[in-house]
Amino acid sequence: MDKFKLVVIINGRGGVGKDTFCNVISDCYNVLNVSSIDPVKEIARTVGWQNGKEFKDRKFLSDMKSLLVEYNDYPTQYLLSEYKRFMEDDIYQVMFVHIREPKEIEKFRALIDGRCITLKITRSDIENVVFGNSSDDNVDDYNYDYTYHNDTPLESVSLEMLKYFNTILDSEKLKEFPHR
Repeated sequence: MDKFKLVVIINGRGGVGKDTFCNVISDCYNVLNVSSIDPVKEIARTVGWQNGKEFKDRKFLSDMKSLLVEYNDYPTQYLLSEYKRFMEDDIYQVMFVHIREPKEIEKFRALIDGRCITLKITRSDIENVVFGNSSDDNVDDYNYDYTYHNDTPLESVSLEMLKYFNTILDSEKLKEFPHR
């Protein structure tokens, strides 16, 4: 990728394949994969959260993140430190940043001077699921740069995801390095 670095804010409802997408891309590129919920999960474990993904777990993490954002913006500060690491390390080519809330996406995007793209992952069977928390339920309230519809059968999903990502990459390289 010749010194080209791409930051991708990735979002989508729970269970649509965001982690699968990131894992597929990490098989071909050097990826740093971080989430604004990572530091929240660390704190949540200290008070008894046991890595659950049920609706009540998701609401608990969402509510805790909201409190931390309001108190000292800890999740964003964590993301900024990871962004700095990504930019300084020549090994990484792609940084996936998982952020659910539209307001938090815009905040992070502004803090890094817009040097990123946004990608929403969707899946037909998850589209209308209501999770009962603002983080999951409001992912559609943002105008994403790209959307990947993950309705491909599992046996061919890796190839389709990689093709889609490479299309994004080609498009973004043209923006970064225009023909003269």
